[in-house]
Amino acid sequence: MRRTMPATERAPLPRLTPLGLDGILVTFGDTLSDPANRAALAFRAAIEEAAWDGVRETASSLCSAYLAFDPARLSLAEVTERVHDLLARRDWSAEGLPARRRRFVIPASFEGDHAPQLADAAKLAGLDPEEAVAQICARPLRALALGYAPGQAYLGSLPEHWDLARQKDLTPTVKEGAVVTAVRQVIVFASTSPTGWRQIGMTRFRCFRPEDAETPIALAPGDEVQLRPVSAAELDDLAESGPDGGAEVEVLE
Repeated sequence: MRRTMPATERAPLPRLTPLGLDGILVTFGDTLSDPANRAALAFRAAIEEAAWDGVRETASSLCSAYLAFDPARLSLAEVTERVHDLLARRDWSAEGLPARRRRFVIPASFEGDHAPQLADAAKLAGLDPEEAVAQICARPLRALALGYAPGQAYLGSLPEHWDLARQKDLTPTVKEGAVVTAVRQVIVFASTSPTGWRQIGMTRFRCFRPEDAETPIALAPGDEVQLRPVSAAELDDLAESGPDGGAEVEVLE
């Protein structure tokens, strides 16, 4: 059996880290990069496809994949060996994105009260507000991972000049559907909550839909989101349009 490096050692990538008695984290990068994120998404999809008996759950983060297993059915040594064997089969950083991803084109307003910190964020990025909106909406952004709140996707990555630090102070409240930005990423807020990121827009898209028993989480890691600018009045008209908030969805082969 191959030895798993202790968590205190900095092993080469990809790196395996046991988490408790029933979990393994497979790390493909120590910082976010496109290859590391692709590897995490592809490796998680491969584990799901393999459907190993005893694996209870999988998840992915920005640059890692996680699997939880039933220690009564699989030992840590068995899971570690299987993970090593799967890792050795491919160059995971060169893998394509998972099949059957979706692209969401979501209407968003970047006007007035819907975008209280757009001017500030644009200035920090070296742009005027119109240029900032054009760049944010220019292309689809990948759902790199879900986190912080149920269904909330970290979308990226934006160009380097969008590597904006978080605010020193929290904004006490941004509403569900708010578009915020920091660290070259965009988030459509899944619930009303405080944030250290700057609000630059607003949607009527609901990322978390607890009333939908079959699909409470709208976005999945690997999905794409492209924001489509609309006026404040157009956005207000979408308030009663349903949980997609006027979004158009297509499946990517």
